[in-house]
Amino acid sequence: MSDKKMMIVPAELVNKINENRGDLSQAEFIEFLINDQLGQDKPAELKNTTNAEIDSLRKEIRQFMQDVEAKHKTFVTKEEAAAFQEDTKKLMKSFLDFFIGYGLEFNKKSEGKDDLSELSRTLDALEKGSADEGKEVKIKWKNC
Repeated sequence: MSDKKMMIVPAELVNKINENRGDLSQAEFIEFLINDQLGQDKPAELKNTTNAEIDSLRKEIRQFMQDVEAKHKTFVTKEEAAAFQEDTKKLMKSFLDFFIGYGLEFNKKSEGKDDLSELSRTLDALEKGSADEGKEVKIKWKNC
């Protein structure tokens, strides 16, 4: 076991060390800084790294980030999905309004009568006809 000693340093310096040390322990980080400052041997994991390798890694990372961004652009955002859903609801409502209006106009038998009373009679006739046949169709519309 190595001999250990204690060194008292200002709290700000300890905070700086902790913020910048990454995965290294405090002791390893301080040893690295001292060795680097004094120009002594670097740790084994940093010894064999050349600038060309670092540049190569940077290029690979840039390429990876570009690939991720390209893939991200192919997906639908939440806003686009919500807009699509709203447009679909509007389209469905337009179809429903058209077919109901078309059916009411097509089934008109008498001209000049009150539209509301005619609609009531048509609906009553449909209700009686569906009760006789045993079939029922309900249309539900929910506005969000």
